[in-house]
Amino acid sequence: MTSDPAAAPLRTLLLEDDPVLRERILVPGLRRFGFAVDGCGTGAELQQRLEREGAEIVVLDVGLPDTDGFTLAGTLRQRYPEIGIVMLTSLGQTEDRIRGLTGGADAYLAKPVELDLLAATLHSLARRVSGRRPAPPTRARWQLSEDGWCLLSPSGAAAALTGSERRLCQRLLEQPGLLVAREALIAALTERVYDFDAHRLDSMVHRLRSKVQRRCGEPLPLSAVHGQGYIFDPAA
Repeated sequence: MTSDPAAAPLRTLLLEDDPVLRERILVPGLRRFGFAVDGCGTGAELQQRLEREGAEIVVLDVGLPDTDGFTLAGTLRQRYPEIGIVMLTSLGQTEDRIRGLTGGADAYLAKPVELDLLAATLHSLARRVSGRRPAPPTRARWQLSEDGWCLLSPSGAAAALTGSERRLCQRLLEQPGLLVAREALIAALTERVYDFDAHRLDSMVHRLRSKVQRRCGEPLPLSAVHGQGYIFDPAA
């Protein structure tokens, strides 16, 4: 398998003071969705890393040991006007959301947040802050986003993809409307094809269908051909 040089990992810093949530759930979870993400435990650490390394996006918790997310979001917006800011917080009241969005945040998500929803939000925001725009489709159809990390429905809704799901969709879309053999799909997922449990492919397809239905509100036009493979018809 070859890497896609046009889809470089999106540089993200995540500020969360709970080390278990940060290092065991959010950071590895977002890496699975294609982000080059590192975690920070304090506002001071985040600002130091931004000065040294920079980032396209920061994800901020509101409750922090050395500051609060609202104040920090305003400071970052003044200092780095082009950066994307997502607030991730347990404060879900309307007034808190308004305060966050008017104080510098681009998006405000309430905890506990589903990882694929957070990833879709970050991908959408990254396209805006980096100046990238998806090319307008010639007709309504299912397609991958410009960076390949989201599956877009004909209505424009998006489902963020993990690395494995991304490779699966890329391989299926190489032959739109045609049968792609199970062996070809497995080869797109791993170089160790003989060690790969074929049932994992079916489980992945099941999870992808469920995610797309939940996030896009319409079924994925992906059909199974028993014992042979799958057909993805993006125009269906």
